[in-house]
Amino acid sequence: MTATLPTAFVVAPDSAGQRLDQFLASGLDVSRARVQQLIAQEKVLVNDAPAKASLKLRGGERITVLGAAARPPLRAIAENIPLDIVFEDDDLAIINKPAGMMVHAGAGAIGPDEEDRRNRGTLVNALLHHFATLSAVGGELRPGIVHRLDKETSGLIVVAKNDDAHRKLAEQFAKREVKKTYIALVHGWPKKDRGTISASISRDRIRRIRMTTRGTGGRDAISHYTVVRRLETAFGKFALVDVKIDTGRTHQIRVHMASLGHPVVGDALYGAPKEMRARRGRSTDEGAAISLPRNFLHAAHLELTHPRTGDQMVLHSPLPPELHAFLAKIEAEVA
Repeated sequence: MTATLPTAFVVAPDSAGQRLDQFLASGLDVSRARVQQLIAQEKVLVNDAPAKASLKLRGGERITVLGAAARPPLRAIAENIPLDIVFEDDDLAIINKPAGMMVHAGAGAIGPDEEDRRNRGTLVNALLHHFATLSAVGGELRPGIVHRLDKETSGLIVVAKNDDAHRKLAEQFAKREVKKTYIALVHGWPKKDRGTISASISRDRIRRIRMTTRGTGGRDAISHYTVVRRLETAFGKFALVDVKIDTGRTHQIRVHMASLGHPVVGDALYGAPKEMRARRGRSTDEGAAISLPRNFLHAAHLELTHPRTGDQMVLHSPLPPELHAFLAKIEAEVA
């Protein structure tokens, strides 16, 4: 139901004999289950009184719909999904997240069946199975989640096991005390071997799933990149870069590198080609194509202060096998 639907009307004579729930499902163009929720919560009045879903209409009744049915909050559920746990104690865990896994589900204006499907296979689902307790600061959909990684980005992510640890870790992130370094493979060669991108990020007004550096009123974002290796291959020029971020904005590295004209390999949302065709090479047929079904972006290095002991923690995560294999593939096919 939306706010544009009628809230009060009179039953026409030709609708006599219909059940109340059937009549409303047709008249409001919503599911019968949704109508039954409305009726059960006494959001539907017939002649100013609550009625049963099975009420047979006679025609002429005045029906009033008081509002949308209140849904119970979507809760994350435990699933037995393997986790690569890099570090764990009573206060926190550091997880090596694979690409393709969402960190948590999001509640949106969608049907309950779709909500249930979307609330599966996430990092949170796996965390609930593996750990006895998680912090509740982030709410029932995001227990333990202090920060996020994009679905198609792999690497290190911090999880809080209790509320005190969560607040102290969140404060470190807010004060930009956590050091995060990513490895990315980008298209083309940056002009400089190192540089800083300081460009605010806001949501694209046209394509709402994208972020942009060209909007107004965005949040400040700072990324520092260093070119580790320049590759000239049969599939084009690439640069392997380390990127350290001072802020953690949505899609930050992807947006910042694309703003320089060097999108992350595999990131079609920000301008990377879906596949790359060979132009020339010693062992590659001209026209042969390669692709990467994820972004070549990996959270490889993390430094933070332990929220209880104050000890400095330094953690590393090597490139996952699929990125190693892709890099070896293009390096083997030199121009």
